[in-house]
Amino acid sequence: MYVFLIMRRCIAAQIVLALQTIVSRELTPGEPAVVTVGSIHGGTKHNIIPDEVRLQLTLRSYTQETRDRMVAAIRRITRGSGLAAGLPEDRLPLVAASGAGLPAAYNDPKLTRRLTAVFRDWLGEGQVREVKPTMGGEDFGLYGQTADRIPISLFWLGISDPAAVTESEKSGQPLPSAHSSLFAPLPEPTIKTGVTTMTAAALELLKPP
Repeated sequence: MYVFLIMRRCIAAQIVLALQTIVSRELTPGEPAVVTVGSIHGGTKHNIIPDEVRLQLTLRSYTQETRDRMVAAIRRITRGSGLAAGLPEDRLPLVAASGAGLPAAYNDPKLTRRLTAVFRDWLGEGQVREVKPTMGGEDFGLYGQTADRIPISLFWLGISDPAAVTESEKSGQPLPSAHSSLFAPLPEPTIKTGVTTMTAAALELLKPP
């Protein structure tokens, strides 16, 4: 989910700091959530105080309930900061959420176990790994939000040179992510593996009961 804030310059910095307390103080300890202020725009020159500052936020969580609580906290914190600064009602910060955002992609356990077994049969035991959940934005989760609640399972395809993976595991230096300028998939065997796994999944799920 993306959230936009429009506010007076005098409280922008205070609000950026205050928003970082949402996860630490308002959510259950251990509940995964992220509040990131990724963009701050205000002013055109160093000696001219701007009339407004625009902040762009990214919110991430594993449940819609947690996301709703974060949005409510953002609205409360920004309004409270404006009131504490003595701003009139018509100059309080504005908060706008860009739609419902992307829901958490929940892998159906039964379907995931079924596909994992098939992939291991086709690729070999050592070629299939289980990974911890991440908070990357992914619209695949929308497939699991339909009225009939069709089970879904999202799997990742390894694309790096095996030697680079081994070195990364030894050094602890992460491999380039999909949004990095250094991201460079290894064509072979990446494409072949991707086609193989999709074929294996289709044959498994479409076979007669």
